[in-house]
Amino acid sequence: MIAACTWLLMFQLAGEIIVRGLTLPAPGPAVGMILLVAACTWRPSLAQDLRVAAGALTRHLMLLVLPATTGLITQLDRLTAEWLPILVAVITGSALTMTVTALTLRQSLANCRKR
Repeated sequence: MIAACTWLLMFQLAGEIIVRGLTLPAPGPAVGMILLVAACTWRPSLAQDLRVAAGALTRHLMLLVLPATTGLITQLDRLTAEWLPILVAVITGSALTMTVTALTLRQSLANCRKR
């Protein structure tokens, strides 16, 4: 489990280094996740190694989200001033995420049925 967490942190660090080094307008962890997906595709045994750590992190996901949620309380004045664009972004982003997830699941199930 420690090795898997080390891999996750190394890919996050690599993403941060790439984003800051190239001054990209993207979050470092997102770039690190893209690198991680590429590495897992290239080396499937890495994905198997990460499965246990990913399961543990998923079970405790609320503990990872809580600090960000708590930080919103310090920005209540800004949230009340800009509630409409925030609401539109949340609804649009959620709808887009659900649509892409449903289409991906549908395609994945269709591929499984073909096998």
